[in-house]
Amino acid sequence: MSLSVSQRLWPSLPLQHRIRRMWWLFAAAALLAVIASLWASGELGRQRAETALEEQARTDARLNAALLRTVLEKFRALPFVLSQDNALAAALAERDAATFEQLSRKLDMLATGTKAAVIYVIDKHGMAVSASNWREPTSFVGNDYRFREYYQGAVARGQAEHFALGTVSKKPGLYISQRISDGNNSLLGVVVVKVEFDDVEADWNATDAPSYVVDDRGIILITSIPSWRFMTIGQIAEDRLTAIRESLQFGDAPLQPLPLDIVRNLGDRLDVVEIVMPGGAGKTSFLDVGAPVPETAWRLQHLVALGPSIDAGVREARMLALLTLLPVLSGAAFLLRRRQTITLRIFSEQQAREELERRVAERTLDLSQARDRLQAEITGHRSTEQKLQAVQQDLVQANRLAILGQVAAGVAHEINQPVATIRAYADNARTFLERGQTAPAGENLQNIAALTERIGTITEELKTFARKGRSSAEPTGLREVIEGAVMLLRSRFAGRMDTLDIELPPAALQVMGNRIRLEQVLINLLQNALEAVAPKAEAGRVEVRTSTDADMVTLTVVDNGPGISPEIRKGLFTPFNTSKESGLGLGLVISKDIVGDYGGRMEVESNGAGTRFIVHLRNA
Repeated sequence: MSLSVSQRLWPSLPLQHRIRRMWWLFAAAALLAVIASLWASGELGRQRAETALEEQARTDARLNAALLRTVLEKFRALPFVLSQDNALAAALAERDAATFEQLSRKLDMLATGTKAAVIYVIDKHGMAVSASNWREPTSFVGNDYRFREYYQGAVARGQAEHFALGTVSKKPGLYISQRISDGNNSLLGVVVVKVEFDDVEADWNATDAPSYVVDDRGIILITSIPSWRFMTIGQIAEDRLTAIRESLQFGDAPLQPLPLDIVRNLGDRLDVVEIVMPGGAGKTSFLDVGAPVPETAWRLQHLVALGPSIDAGVREARMLALLTLLPVLSGAAFLLRRRQTITLRIFSEQQAREELERRVAERTLDLSQARDRLQAEITGHRSTEQKLQAVQQDLVQANRLAILGQVAAGVAHEINQPVATIRAYADNARTFLERGQTAPAGENLQNIAALTERIGTITEELKTFARKGRSSAEPTGLREVIEGAVMLLRSRFAGRMDTLDIELPPAALQVMGNRIRLEQVLINLLQNALEAVAPKAEAGRVEVRTSTDADMVTLTVVDNGPGISPEIRKGLFTPFNTSKESGLGLGLVISKDIVGDYGGRMEVESNGAGTRFIVHLRNA
């Protein structure tokens, strides 16, 4: 008795369950590996990005501090040089209005040349007597500056520097002052140079990384973000704030704290901070790097946004991790799949052996039971044998019909071009006759007759190929082959023949073959190329080139069409393989066979920029 299907297959169910469970475990392990890799690579990428960002921020901070120091050094020498000017001391001693006016002109020229904001001279009573802006509405001449710290410091100590908001110009700047004394060291006055930092702030603002300078009290003096000016870093005691406001150093500025929170302190003047940026953009995380401004009590703070750089570093590290991990997981999956395939094959072979043994046993039992019926079945076996022979004969006949079908399809394909050319010549001849132009009509009729003979030659060649083998090879002029193929195609592709760019070989160049069959090869190649470039219209181009060496002649047909798809190219020389709706898929097959019959070979190269067919023929 035979076992049921379920009884024969039940041993495979546990194996399938094990395979399915193994794949689930592999998927879970792969998912965990991907998650762990993304997390670890993200942290590593974050650390690397922060390190690179820190180095860049420190470099930028030092450069900004050096730029500010250069600006300060440029103007610090100017008040000292002016304080030693005898003409300036004489003007303060004489106190003549005309002399003061001449001094103002001199200061005006000097301020223009040095690009100082303002240069002015204060007498010993604290009144400004000359200034470079003496002709402007905001002229300092006549203003009392005794209350200014830079005046008091210069009188007491000989020189002073004081950052403040101008009482007249309402522009912030650094006032650098120098005492002017006579020969007895008696006070004559004070010369002051005001330095404004608009250019420095513009340079900082161009980097898209905020920078600002704070004094020893934590008040922002110079900044690339104007709304931060005169804000404070942290809280300042109320009594000290009152004293600063009463000094009018910063006008009526509210001296509010900058909305800055320190998230992490990394040491060495390096912090991670969050700042509420102007414009309602919310809090933004920055890397805050501090750098002292040499020879001042100021400190420069340079901010670099963490978000874009950190995100880019994390993305790059995770992408690299995935590019490394995915091939490993793919390899592991391949090995797992291979192992499972081997296991399934072993199991299937075992099942097959068991099934074979079972069938042998059943068959042995059937044979022992059928011995008594053997004689009765001999007649039936003979009848079955006769029917089998009849079926075999039918198959042979069907095979013959299939071969005849291929030959018929080949004949139809090969005479298609001459028939199309005959039709074109006939239409042209009729047109010429209607116009009374008998000479061109006669030429067309002669061409039709020649093409008719050519069709007969083609069919005769194909019949010869079917019955008696290939046509023998003989020296054939390659130039005549090319010209004959172009003649056959001229009528069908009228208006598109200028697409052809043919360099005809020398008339003496000959190859081994048969002219009619070699023309068939070239017609197939040129027809395919012209159809490929047809959508490009004037941009289409088909080139035909030849080259020779001692043994072979190479004929190349190149087009700049869309190329041959990889699917079609795999079976390009297989019968009935074509991408054309009306094509038979036999042209290239026949062409390759013809070239091979004459000891040559055919190659093809194709991509999105076009197709190149290379035909190698024996040199005669």
